[in-house]
Amino acid sequence: MQLGFVGLGKMGGNMVQRIHRDSDHEVVAFDFSEEAVTAAEGHGATGAGGLEELVGKLEAPRAVWIMVPAGDPTEETVDKLAGLLDEGDTIIDGGNSKWVDDKIRAERLSE
Repeated sequence: MQLGFVGLGKMGGNMVQRIHRDSDHEVVAFDFSEEAVTAAEGHGATGAGGLEELVGKLEAPRAVWIMVPAGDPTEETVDKLAGLLDEGDTIIDGGNSKWVDDKIRAERLSE
């Protein structure tokens, strides 16, 4: 299985490391920090220089896990991904967003 991963901070970076170590999943990883992407590549992930590249490296149906701060960063990431992904693709918000916000996003994306 392929998994796109956005946000390689403490939690996201460690998750990418464990996914590679404990499974045969292929991870394509993006973060605004080039150092974080390089670190993820060192743990077996395929690096991406942006969301467009990340999505382009995934085969449909795509799954993209986001681990970015709640609020505007999550909203902006979901909005950008919505314009890049296709019907049948999945966005997983693994951050600390309020469930109510995720429900609103899910309803908007299902239209």
